[in-house]
Amino acid sequence: MELSIPGRLLHPSSFSASPTVSPQLPIKPKINFPHKPRFPITTQFLPSTLSSTQRMNSLTAHASLNPDDDDRNNNGSTLTSSTVDSGRVGEVKRVTKETNVSVKINLDGSGVADSTTGIPFLDHMLDQLASHGLFDVRVRATGDIHIDDHHTNEDVALSIGTALLQALGDRKGINRFGDFSAPLDEALIHVSLDLSGRPHLSYDLQIPTERVGTYDTQLVEHFFQSLVNTSGMTLHIRQLAGKNSHHIIEATFKAFARALRQATEYDPRRRGTIPSSKGVLLRS
Repeated sequence: MELSIPGRLLHPSSFSASPTVSPQLPIKPKINFPHKPRFPITTQFLPSTLSSTQRMNSLTAHASLNPDDDDRNNNGSTLTSSTVDSGRVGEVKRVTKETNVSVKINLDGSGVADSTTGIPFLDHMLDQLASHGLFDVRVRATGDIHIDDHHTNEDVALSIGTALLQALGDRKGINRFGDFSAPLDEALIHVSLDLSGRPHLSYDLQIPTERVGTYDTQLVEHFFQSLVNTSGMTLHIRQLAGKNSHHIIEATFKAFARALRQATEYDPRRRGTIPSSKGVLLRS
């Protein structure tokens, strides 16, 4: 059987070349928008009535840090509401017949140290607190150091503890516990702490000399006892090794700074809840 194919199907030229013409759409001019950062940094002031959970959620949503103006407990010191637009900030001014002390601490800082107490060795130790805790610490103090360093050392510590108490607020969402061992050459110091609201100090340092420079080494224990009393902190300090007085004291402040940083940081798994089975963490 033979098939007969029409010639017009064998020759493409026989097709009608009449392409379908689509109507032209108007072309919109291209507008180049400036690049926007993925997480815009905004300056935002949060009302002091917000809970820590609300503040933490807002910080996460806006990628910005804001002040915590919680000043419910002043431990006998004057609390000044912070106008700094970043972080959990405590600000305290303490004035007595013996000293005049002002302290500002930002728990969410970057390690800025700015302390002038009239006691050079104490200034050096406060620098360790800021640098290794990544806190912004500003201290100004004048006192009766013509007598000795005792009152100034004590009132600086009391003020730091009160500022810490203010900055922590209701303590929702924080780790609460901190534990760190810091070596400094031959010295090794272990610090463990609990932001429980219950003040307690267990102190075991064997500092071999009575002074480092002009600083009375007995004042180290008194510094931490004063800070514990106003902050509502349980603090254990143990010397595991060490012979040099400067190294022992400096390693203590470094270990304390790292343990405090760990305790004050947020635990994302806690989702803003209070880290206590009782449901509350307040200064006793």
